[in-house]
Amino acid sequence: MKRRFRLTRSTDFKRVRRSGKSYAHPLVVLYALKSDPAGVRVGVSAGLAVGNAVKRNRAKRLLRAAMSELLPKTVPGSDLLLIARSPLPASDVQKTRSALYNVLERAGLLLQNHDA
Repeated sequence: MKRRFRLTRSTDFKRVRRSGKSYAHPLVVLYALKSDPAGVRVGVSAGLAVGNAVKRNRAKRLLRAAMSELLPKTVPGSDLLLIARSPLPASDVQKTRSALYNVLERAGLLLQNHDA
């Protein structure tokens, strides 16, 4: 994911976590907060409960890869925080993408398809 699409400062992470609405899935928790209308910024986090450094890094890589595919389908104007849960490192990209699709849909953050 390119840097312009990422939350980078800890103050941004804290603001989204404190003020955003949360949506849970067994693999991931999404915090969403309305923000700058120019685009979508995403932050990724994996706490110690996920496992050792190798597992936490794998979880974050999975979330970034899955989110980069869903980013063009996401409604602009939001800051998103993705927090990995402990089963995520054992998952694959397809399951992670499905989990993200599920929470983004429940949050109302997916663009509607006008082709139908």
